[in-house]
Amino acid sequence: MGPPPSNEPPKYVVLRAVGGEIGAASALAPKIGPLGLSPKKVGEDIQKATMDWKGQNVTVKLTIINRQATAEVLPTASALLVKCLKEAPRDRKKVKNIKHDGNITLDEVIDVAKKMRNRSMARHLSGTVKEMLGTARSLGCTVNGEAPADIVDKINAGEIEIPEFDVPYGSE
Repeated sequence: MGPPPSNEPPKYVVLRAVGGEIGAASALAPKIGPLGLSPKKVGEDIQKATMDWKGQNVTVKLTIINRQATAEVLPTASALLVKCLKEAPRDRKKVKNIKHDGNITLDEVIDVAKKMRNRSMARHLSGTVKEMLGTARSLGCTVNGEAPADIVDKINAGEIEIPEFDVPYGSE
């Protein structure tokens, strides 16, 4: 039989980590040491959870219940767009200042916007799509072979229609 269920609320720790790599225990220790967890073990859990995001900086949310940590990846807009570019995983120690000069479709940008919808402050999905297009512009990639700023102008002019999408209440 396991330990009795705890009546304490879960504790959350949000931190940035490099996907697929074990973070330095010295960096984790001040955050999770006071909660009674081993930084080395938590670092390995973070590595397992972030294997899909190899070489990219991602936000990780640790949920601590009963001195057990579960890692959940909260990808950023730029991480999701770089994943859409289907680039090979890079060794961040050797390859620096990478240019993301690929091309993605508008449908992929809309899918990313739907994933990011609950974290966006825009009233409509079209506003969230514009946010993702701005992120694509800062990455340096093109959307449907055009500059992302041109597509934003077309959305503003009404030439491109973005379907409405409601986030289910309580989903994250």
